[in-house]
Amino acid sequence: MALMNNYGERSVTLVKGEGVYVWDKNGKRFLDGLSGIAVCGLGHRHPAVTQAICDQAERLVHVSNLYLVEPQVELAEKLARIANMETVFFSNSGAEANEAALKIARKYGNDKGIKTPHVITAESSFHGRTMATLTATGNDKIKAGFTPLVEGFSHVPYDDIDAIEAAATDQTVAVMIEPVQGEGGVHVPNASYLKALRALCDKHEWLLITDEIQTGNGRTGTYFAFQQAGILPDVVTTAKGLANGMPLGACLARGAAATILQPGTHGSTFGGNPIACAAANATVDTIESDKLCDHAKALGEYFLKTFGEKLANNPHVKDIRGLGLMIGVELTAPCADIVPKAMERGILLNVTAGNTIRLLPPLVMNYEQADSLISAVVELIAER
Repeated sequence: MALMNNYGERSVTLVKGEGVYVWDKNGKRFLDGLSGIAVCGLGHRHPAVTQAICDQAERLVHVSNLYLVEPQVELAEKLARIANMETVFFSNSGAEANEAALKIARKYGNDKGIKTPHVITAESSFHGRTMATLTATGNDKIKAGFTPLVEGFSHVPYDDIDAIEAAATDQTVAVMIEPVQGEGGVHVPNASYLKALRALCDKHEWLLITDEIQTGNGRTGTYFAFQQAGILPDVVTTAKGLANGMPLGACLARGAAATILQPGTHGSTFGGNPIACAAANATVDTIESDKLCDHAKALGEYFLKTFGEKLANNPHVKDIRGLGLMIGVELTAPCADIVPKAMERGILLNVTAGNTIRLLPPLVMNYEQADSLISAVVELIAER
């Protein structure tokens, strides 16, 4: 096989999907508890998204960002309305959206006369695998072998306002934070954390950047997770579930951050591709019309309640946590072996942070399907 081995062994070849299920080339069906890692929020082969892709492909595939295209303009207006932001830059991925946010932060500092702009992020965070986002990520393990890294970043304990203030310097220009840490183990901060962080950034005239690559697009029970804190960031990034499988990321900004990027400062050949934007428009419309944020909130609460009941006093379970349809079951020991065992049972899930079973099911999953997923996880834990 000519593929590089950076993803390790992949023993299953998936060939089709429908709703919350996918099938391999041998015809075996899997319940998708991962949604392509929080990407296919509407499930697989959603008719509205499929139709939007086909219709747009018949009209226009690509012309570059030297020209306006209608699906991109339409999507920017929708996202700005939903997030209460002013401007949008489109990229191909979450890492690229975060790169744009970090460039905004750097230029914001440089424009104020700060020569070495400094950004504070959290330990156990994940912001991407490009050189800047890799450095911003608070996980030393994934940085090994890639030095020298980009300067200008500090990492502090998550959910700790005092640590942010202590790490700040006269060169600090921004704080970049995930409203819920996904790759770090599905960590949900104190309810007052984002509000206190907003106040701290206002006090020092720092930009507050919320990385909603994984938490956005309805996954946590509101369209963006920051909306549950009653605050407005200066910059919001998102991707993953934005176009239900088509590659698309977005960096949204307001206030001083909204006009930082001017001609010549940043760009993307494929960012905001007409087909990807058409798929995203259909995705956003469906999330809103089908009230999937409300469904994600209710179903997520059901997951936590049911796991709490079925795993009560289980000696293997250290913690159960989540927000909306980001669910983490932390075990007392490493549990990567659960992934292939789950696949044998026709269940797709993953393990993050070494010992946390992470579930990111489609927003369209129903309660019967949720029960099947819950039962499988409970049985797998019981067998340890």
